Amino acid sequence: MVKLNHVRVYKSEENLAREDQLAHKIAGVAADAVEVTPEVTEMVINRVIDNASVAIASLNRSPIVAARAQALTHAPTTNGKGAGVFGITDRVSPEWAAWANGVAVRELDYHDTFLAADYSHPGDNIPPILAVAQHVGASGKDLIRGIATGYEIQVNLVKAICLHKHKIDHVAHLGPSAAAGIGTLLGLDVETIFQSVGQSLHTTTATRQSRKGEISTWKAHAPAFAGKMAVEAVDRSMRGQTSPVPIYEGEDGVIAWMLDGPDASYEVPLPEAGEAKRAIMDTYTKEHSAEYQAQAWIDLARKLHKEHPEATDPANVKSVLIKTSHHTHYVIGSGANDPQKYDPTASRETLDHSIPYIFTVALQDGSWHHVDSYAPERAGRADTVELWNKVSTVEDAEWTRRYHSLDIAEKAFGGSVEITLNDGTVINDEIAVADAHPLGARPFARQQYINKFRTLAAGLVAEEEIERFLAAAESLPDLGPGELDQLNITAAPGVIDLSNAPAGLF
Repeated sequence: MVKLNHVRVYKSEENLAREDQLAHKIAGVAADAVEVTPEVTEMVINRVIDNASVAIASLNRSPIVAARAQALTHAPTTNGKGAGVFGITDRVSPEWAAWANGVAVRELDYHDTFLAADYSHPGDNIPPILAVAQHVGASGKDLIRGIATGYEIQVNLVKAICLHKHKIDHVAHLGPSAAAGIGTLLGLDVETIFQSVGQSLHTTTATRQSRKGEISTWKAHAPAFAGKMAVEAVDRSMRGQTSPVPIYEGEDGVIAWMLDGPDASYEVPLPEAGEAKRAIMDTYTKEHSAEYQAQAWIDLARKLHKEHPEATDPANVKSVLIKTSHHTHYVIGSGANDPQKYDPTASRETLDHSIPYIFTVALQDGSWHHVDSYAPERAGRADTVELWNKVSTVEDAEWTRRYHSLDIAEKAFGGSVEITLNDGTVINDEIAVADAHPLGARPFARQQYINKFRTLAAGLVAEEEIERFLAAAESLPDLGPGELDQLNITAAPGVIDLSNAPAGLF
C-alpha cells in the first residue's frame, strides 16, 4: 500500500532533514530495485508503441522538423554511443534525442494522459529515458524499470500537487519524474538521484501562458525541454554537482513562491520500500488527437451524429449547451474567455484546446481525424462556424466532483449536453468517460495500440519496417544490452527531407 508523505514549507532555521524532503523520498523510490509486475510490463510495451505511433504521424510538422535539425547538430558524446531520432537512422547526443523525440511525441497531443489534482502526459517520460538507455547500451528490462519509475513519480505528484491553479505548467512534475526514471535505469544511488530531481524541478518550472490564448508551438516543446533538462541534470549530478535544497519545501522554494505558499500542505503518495510501481495502470491513452477532456465529447458527438442528424445543421439548431467539469469549462470551454476558441483562423494548437470547435466538427462529421479535422478549410466552413458559435459550456458541480474523485470507478471526464432545436425539441445525452478509457465502451488493449500505430504509420513507414518495430516492441523484456536501437523506427524513403530544415544558430 502506498504511503502518504506530508509535505509543507519549512523555514530555513527549521533545518528539514534531507531524508524527510520530498525529493529525497522520490529518489528512494527510484533507487528501490523492486521487480516490475507482468501487467505493468505489458502496459509499458503498449505505451512504447503508442509514443512511436504519434511521433511518426508528426514527422513533417514544423516543430519536429526544427527540433530534429537542432538534434542533428549534436553528435553522440564520448561516454556512450548516442541515441536514435524517430524517422531517421542518425544518432545524436542523448539529451538532444530526448528533445527531438519528445517534441515528436507531444506535437499532436495524441498520447497517454493522467488527470487528478493536476494534468499530465506520462508518456513524455519515455523519450528521455529511452534516449539514455540507448546511449549507455541498456537492456529492455532496464528500460522497463526506468519507465515504470517515471510513470510512478509523475502520477503520484499529479495526484497530490496542483500546479495549474497557480498557472504553472504541468511539465514541472515531468522534470523530476524523468530524472527519477533515468536514475532507476542507470541504477544510481539515492543521493545522486536526489540531486537530479532537485535540478530538474528547479529548471523546468514555467507559466501556463504556453497553453493560453494563441497557443504556440512551444506547447510541443515544453515537455521535451523538461526531458532534456532531466538528462542534463542526471549528468551533472553524476559528476558530483548539487541542486537547491530543499527544492520543494524551502522557504524560498517552489511551493512557497510558485504554488500554495508558506502555509501549503500536501499528502503525496509514494510506494513503500519493496512495493511494486504500478501507477502506469492508472493512466489512459487517447483514441483521438485532441486534449484529453475532449476525448469523451468526440465520442458523444459521433453518437449524436448517427442518432440525431438534424442536429448537425445549424439551420435547425438554436443552442448547444455543454455541462461539464470546472477544468473543461475554464480551460478548453467558453469559460476560458478566449476569443481564439471560436476563431476559424486559429492555430491547430488552439483548436485542439477548444471544446466548442471539437464538438461541432465531430457532431457534423461523425468522425475525427488527426489532420483533416483541423485543416483550415475544415475550420472555416461556413455551416461549421455558424453551429460552432451556438456551442457554449458551463460548469456543473457534480461533473466537477466526479472529475476530481479519487475513486476510479466514478472519476469522469465528460458531462451532459443539451441541444435545443428551433422547433422546441431538446436533445439530451451524456457521457462519463471516453470509449477508449479502461471503463469506457471500447477500452484500449494491445490490439488497439497496434491498430493506432498501423493507422498513423500508413504511408509514412514501409510495411516491413512496421512489422519489424512491432515485433521488437512486443519483445521488449527480452531485448539484451545494446539492443534498444530496435525501438527506433525509420520513415519510408522520401518521407523526410533533411535538407529542407530551417537554419538556426547551431
